[in-house]
Amino acid sequence: MDDWLIDDETLPLSRRSVLPGEGFFMPDSLDDAQVEQEARETLADADRVVIADPDADGLGCVALMREAFGEASLLPAGPHEIADALEYVGEYAEPGLDVYVCDLCPDSEYDIESLPLVAELADSVRWFDHHQWDDEYAELVREHAELVVGNSDEECTTDVALRSLDYDFDDRFVDLAKVTRDHDLWIREDPRSDDLADYSHWAEPEEYIETVLEHGADLPGDVQDFLEERRVEKEALIEKAVDRAEYKVIGDWTVGVTYGRCSQNEVAEAMREDGADASVIVKPAGSASIRGTDAFERCHEVAAQVNGGGHPKAAGCKPDIYDDMLDYAHHWTTRGAITKQVILDGFRQLDDEEPETDA
Repeated sequence: MDDWLIDDETLPLSRRSVLPGEGFFMPDSLDDAQVEQEARETLADADRVVIADPDADGLGCVALMREAFGEASLLPAGPHEIADALEYVGEYAEPGLDVYVCDLCPDSEYDIESLPLVAELADSVRWFDHHQWDDEYAELVREHAELVVGNSDEECTTDVALRSLDYDFDDRFVDLAKVTRDHDLWIREDPRSDDLADYSHWAEPEEYIETVLEHGADLPGDVQDFLEERRVEKEALIEKAVDRAEYKVIGDWTVGVTYGRCSQNEVAEAMREDGADASVIVKPAGSASIRGTDAFERCHEVAAQVNGGGHPKAAGCKPDIYDDMLDYAHHWTTRGAITKQVILDGFRQLDDEEPETDA
């Protein structure tokens, strides 16, 4: 395949909006080999490692630990990569290290099957999070680690780390946690929270960590210039997704649903302003974001039906419906029609359950 077919620098915006990024087209075997090699290098001689989701909340936890301890190696892992990260620690880390897991919640026993080995290897294992936990998995984790789960309506994981670490953080880091919470819980009262979210998404994790260590939530001028430049394309992609939005009435809820490569929070906010109680943003890579409002706080319940999870007002999922590239081709050409239908059926299932629950 010619590189120019997937090159974001040459594809017109209308095409980029409906296709996944070029990384999607890299075989998992190549990506997995690179990730494993990077993990091996990170863990070599590490005294303290943090397995964290590399978004603003997870990276905020790493910044707090580097402030408190002076050193903390980052092992980035998304929600579906917990098992791999723990396995890498068990295989490549030296005995006696301290292990932290931040802003990650297991979806199955498979995710934590390497935890006993990690606990045996490490001096300590601490797990900080704020998602909706299954009681069974929480109990399994507590057999091998100290688990602190914050109230997902009130705290982000950076909040949890701030209050759990035995260190007197100055006001800069208290403010960093507050602003991170503003975005992660989708409160959206502090304009700096969008800056943190965008910067964590566009910058390399180490760059983000070093910047907030020095400046907290008040990002410096050169970073603001960088964000302003990147937001020109971001706003254009948001507009494309908002223009595609449709609205479905399911029971007492109006659900907005759209498709596109875009920043889901801003698109969801636009659909909320147009009357949506909940919003579904289906991505070209096959995943979807579900966002709620005060009128709908059951996003995690919808996502749980579609191979996902999250918070009452913010969740994510990826339906298990893609068997080959023809399925993805259909996904792109129909703008996610089947994924939309599967997720909307999740809303309908909740609506059907309500009379029984009330009874």
